[in-house]
Amino acid sequence: MKNVNPVSWFDINVSNLKNAKEFYETVFNIKLVDFPIEFGKQSGFPFDPKGLNITGALVEKKDFAPNNNNTIIYFESQDCTTEENLVEKAGGKIIRSKISIGEFGFVSILMDRDGNTIGLYSKK
Repeated sequence: MKNVNPVSWFDINVSNLKNAKEFYETVFNIKLVDFPIEFGKQSGFPFDPKGLNITGALVEKKDFAPNNNNTIIYFESQDCTTEENLVEKAGGKIIRSKISIGEFGFVSILMDRDGNTIGLYSKK
């Protein structure tokens, strides 16, 4: 096992993308980038793909309900199905099995034992 930080991405779920973008751009003095609509209404935080930083996106959800579990952290994986196969044995639940996010790779959405929603991200 490598002892490295496996976090690669985060989603912050919001009710109104335009309002959320304005908030984060103002507070952090940054410019977010809109993603192709095929992935839903999303805007990504800036990052250096060759750097050591982690990035993510604001994601507009129609059924958004304010609560303390609207942020999803994605953990890097070689293949999402590897960890998916261990989730239920570890006491968690698979919310959404591995799906394609186009040229960007694949994601899975899981729930841990405490009800926290987390994600997996892989390029294959």
